[in-house]
Amino acid sequence: MIFEVFCSDFFQNYFFSGYNIVNTLVYGCVVFISIYFIIKILRYFEINPFNLFIPLIPFIFIGSSTRALVEYGIYQSSWFLATPGISFIIGILASTTILLGLFIQKRTNFDFRYTVFSIGSILAIKNIGYINHLNLYPIIGALFVWGIISFILVFIGRYWDLLKNKFNLASVSAHILDASTTFLAVEFYGYNELHILPNSIFNLTNTAITIFPLKIIVILICLYLVDNYIEDEITAGTFKLAIFGLGLLIGLRNLLIMSI
Repeated sequence: MIFEVFCSDFFQNYFFSGYNIVNTLVYGCVVFISIYFIIKILRYFEINPFNLFIPLIPFIFIGSSTRALVEYGIYQSSWFLATPGISFIIGILASTTILLGLFIQKRTNFDFRYTVFSIGSILAIKNIGYINHLNLYPIIGALFVWGIISFILVFIGRYWDLLKNKFNLASVSAHILDASTTFLAVEFYGYNELHILPNSIFNLTNTAITIFPLKIIVILICLYLVDNYIEDEITAGTFKLAIFGLGLLIGLRNLLIMSI
């Protein structure tokens, strides 16, 4: 009985009560383990991860919109429909769809990417139906900030090889969307940052604008390390796909939560 109470209290305090150093480290380890197995699967089926950037966007939207709809009580709140649980559910759903697409491609020569994108789009229709009467102000504001900074990065990319790569640029741009929505949410819409490191920096500087240099520096360092120290294309592509997906997932989630 004492052990059961301890376990219950432990998980309630460290895994079901917001972000903290314990669950952040655990979730980080789980992400890297998941990436390891994804690399193995992609290599086994000879899938180039760079071919999945666009086909997986509908699934990313499903994850983002589901999280936003939970926030407003459309879906019942649970660990599986919150972050990071929703990420694992969407990952399993997307992986199953990719395997189905490969099966269809083998039988019919129909490009599996179209199957993945089509099924994801169909599955997203239910969530789209719940999204009514959007407040356009946060959408316009976030897209305006995102557009300006992304344009600057595109310009820099003309002279810097790291950002000449379209997948690197897409990955950074996805996190700029996350940063833009976080900045607006905290500074103008009364939301709080839940993640430990950004929240600590916000409290230290007394402004959420620091999310931009934090995001840009961290993501560029990650992409630089991938480009210069990972020679295998599938491994490098999987890391970039994970970076892109995480940024877009959180950015769209923030945008929808502010605008619904």
